[in-house]
Amino acid sequence: MSAETAERIADTLRALADPTRLRLLTMLLNAPSGEACVQDLATPLATSQPTVSHHLKILAAAGLVRRDRRGKRSWYSIREERVALVRGLLG
Repeated sequence: MSAETAERIADTLRALADPTRLRLLTMLLNAPSGEACVQDLATPLATSQPTVSHHLKILAAAGLVRRDRRGKRSWYSIREERVALVRGLLG
């Protein structure tokens, strides 16, 4: 395994090393439309929108989710190619 690949995998695992981020990823995987906005994710988590935005920013930096701005809202969806990597690591 190259150093670059190892670093990318470590970044991904660091992003997933938080229960809230794992829950957000699961919620996005199960979203009926394949995407959700921060407001839709904050309510079921009983977490503030700024906190959810912070966690989503970390997931986006790790390449696990993508952000699409529409007006004043940001919509998030799964980046399947990176989630496939995680599934492969987990077995």
